[in-house]
Parts: sequence; structure tokens; C-alpha cells
Amino acid sequence: MTERDPVSWFLIEAGWKVVDATGEEVGTVDEIIGDSSDDIFNGLSISTSLLGKPRYVPSEQVGEITEGRVQLTLSKDQVGGLGEYEEPPTSAEVLPEEAGTLRRAEAALEAPVHSHEERLNILTRIRHAFRRLRRR
Repeated sequence: MTERDPVSWFLIEAGWKVVDATGEEVGTVDEIIGDSSDDIFNGLSISTSLLGKPRYVPSEQVGEITEGRVQLTLSKDQVGGLGEYEEPPTSAEVLPEEAGTLRRAEAALEAPVHSHEERLNILTRIRHAFRRLRRR
């Protein structure tokens, strides 16, 4: 087994393998959350099962990142206890009464770095699973 050099969080892609602190596989990356223009890494949305809801891993719990693999500082049990990932909320701004309108603005604080046209669906997760099996 060869050692891989660590890489930046900017290189993480959907479908990369996610492992716990001992190196046991616990899921795959769904989305990368942060602001690439200001180099702010907030965390990851990961899939821990084919049909389960994505879990949110704060950046503080992300250990070493190597090509195709993200190691967490959490145990497998701790990963199972992570909260569900929720899309960033939208915010509403009320304009002065004379304007009489309500304008919606997207919250830009925790937007995904890699934009996805749609959330990873079941077919995409199956494709990621087959890709991981072929790499072994």
C-alpha cells in the first residue's frame, strides 16, 4: 500500500470515499460546503447509505484529504450520530412600505462549492457505489 500526498479541500469531488478515524469506509461525498473565493471550508455532506439522508460533517471533523479519499476524525459510531444535512435557508428582505413588495434573496454564507443541478438521487448514488467497487 502506497502513501498518498494530502490535497486541498478544493479538490474534493462528489463520490469520493469517506472513511472514519480508523480507515473504515463510512460513506461517500455528496457535496462540499464552503466559500472557495475566500478559502472557507465549512464541511461536507456525505451519504452513509444508499437510501439514507445525507449527513453533515463540519470541517473540524475532517482529517486528512488525499486524492479520492477523505478521512474523518470520528469513529464509525460518531458518524452514525451526525445530523442530517440541510440546504442553506433562503432569507426574505422586506422593502420600504412604499415599494410594497417582498424580495427573496439566497443566503450565500454556506453555498455548496460545487454546484449541482439537483441533489444526488438514487441512480447517482448507485453509480458512485459501482465506481467504488470497480476501484477495489
